[in-house]
Amino acid sequence: MRHQIAGQKLSRNAAQRKALFRNQIRELYIHERITTTQAKARAMRGDAEKLITKAKHGLAGKIDRVHAQRQVVAYLNDKAVAKKLFDDIAPRYEERNGGYTRIVKLGKRFGDAAEMAVIELVTDGSNE
Repeated sequence: MRHQIAGQKLSRNAAQRKALFRNQIRELYIHERITTTQAKARAMRGDAEKLITKAKHGLAGKIDRVHAQRQVVAYLNDKAVAKKLFDDIAPRYEERNGGYTRIVKLGKRFGDAAEMAVIELVTDGSNE
């Protein structure tokens, strides 16, 4: 029984799952929109939003900015993406309390009929 066990295994061990989430979140921050399966999009959404919240708190002074940046770099393994997160993405959501990503269903993939989705960073009409 899987009572009170959070998360999905996605047919991977823990290290592979962690690497998958890191890579997909990094690509999400670079391109601000990626296409993946619905299961992967739902599984990575929480981690992606937590990193944005950590960057927001670092900018607002709720936690030490340097410490927050180091934690984000440790997760993403990419200083350039962490810089983009702190300089471009986090300030965009200064007034927003969560819900930084949106998942849009696309339908089934042709090859294996996997349910596909687009996960993207939410943008307000005023920012564009």
